[in-house]
Amino acid sequence: MITPLRYDYIALSIMATAKKGLKKTDLVDYVRENMSCTKVAATELVQGLFDMIAKEMSKGSQVDISGFGKFVGYQKKAREVRNPATGEKIKKPAERVPKFRASKTLKETVGKK
Repeated sequence: MITPLRYDYIALSIMATAKKGLKKTDLVDYVRENMSCTKVAATELVQGLFDMIAKEMSKGSQVDISGFGKFVGYQKKAREVRNPATGEKIKKPAERVPKFRASKTLKETVGKK
């Protein structure tokens, strides 16, 4: 269990890191510190989570994390696009792209100052 003082320290260190951008290694460090596990185990856990989300999205499924948001693999239709440098029209084939929809809770948290 994390003591309030310890939690504040972790939250402050993550917020300080977030100013320059939160990276995968920051998530690994956060998991390692909170679960009292090795860096290798924390890395496997974080990577496993990312792999699972990507796999489900590639199948067309959505991953719904309550209070955070939904990860969805979205199918874009084939279309014509224009090359901005030459103005030439190019046919772009259909493709599957990742999409994220934030939950109401996340939107409210991010909106607070």
